Amino acid sequence: MKTSDFYYDLPQELIAQDPLEDRSSSRLMHLSLKDGSIEHRHFTDVLDYLEEGDCLVINDTKVIPARLYGHKEETGALIEILLLKRRENDIWECLVKPGKKARPGAKITFGNGILKGEIIDVVDEGNRLIQFHYEGIFEEILDQLGEMPLPPYITHKLKDKNRYQTVYAKNEGSAAAPTAGLHFTKELLEKVKEKGVNIAHVTLHVGLGTFRPVKVDDVESHHMHSEFYMVEEDQAKLINDTKKAGKRVVAVGTTSCRTLESATGEDGILKAGSGWTEIFIYPGYHFKMIDALITNFHLPESTLVMLVSALAGKENIMHAYEVAVQEKYRFFSFGDAMILI
Repeated sequence: MKTSDFYYDLPQELIAQDPLEDRSSSRLMHLSLKDGSIEHRHFTDVLDYLEEGDCLVINDTKVIPARLYGHKEETGALIEILLLKRRENDIWECLVKPGKKARPGAKITFGNGILKGEIIDVVDEGNRLIQFHYEGIFEEILDQLGEMPLPPYITHKLKDKNRYQTVYAKNEGSAAAPTAGLHFTKELLEKVKEKGVNIAHVTLHVGLGTFRPVKVDDVESHHMHSEFYMVEEDQAKLINDTKKAGKRVVAVGTTSCRTLESATGEDGILKAGSGWTEIFIYPGYHFKMIDALITNFHLPESTLVMLVSALAGKENIMHAYEVAVQEKYRFFSFGDAMILI
């Protein structure tokens, strides 16, 4: 299976640069898992595809303002840092620009010295381990100094940083938003509950690897980045009970999907707990837990296009994306949504 099999041509102007004023007013494409047929709807119509007893699974991770700008103490040179994952206490794995100036031993000052960092090691893919020093609470300092780490294809400045959070974001730790969830408002979630659909939450802290294109020709040679996930006991029970009752588990976003598939055993039972996942889902994968998926439109040749192709079939997905381009759907993080059900 070749990476190029998952390429499609996307005009630049279809990449959404700004969120819509009303989260739930985006468009929704329905791609039928039964026959590959396509319907064009609005996101609020998602209710029409959910049935009483189904379980909607959301990812309650919260994006941290992970982009920091500082200066090297020795030279005053500007350094940009992106916090990727906390390794231990105040040591973080970071993406650093420009990398050449960021050697072990280099010291960086942020915000007139209220936060300081020292590069202590170079790790996989050229990322740096940085030990931070400060007084007070790290999260509060980050809130004061940090910026939302928008994906590289979004060039506009975000006016309201809450628009790159889901309305149910709770557990801090993501370097990117689980974007399929951005379409839900609190009112729409209430309507979902009123219909008798259960809502379960899991946590997966999204890493920046989620935006990286696959760089190898052969799909199976690609190595996935690792991400931290958590599934609580009561949520696992709710999801398992849904399956036992013969109802559907509908994942909101590829992150919820990856969490559920990582934590489900070959016996089809979702296990509570936490850990790191490097699961890579591509055509040929046998889904153990999810029955349906709500998702955005993903980058050409990305692992996420491969994941949705595993669920709906590559030909169906590539055709749906072709139709989405023709119909001028909005793509990527702030774009429109599709439901595969």
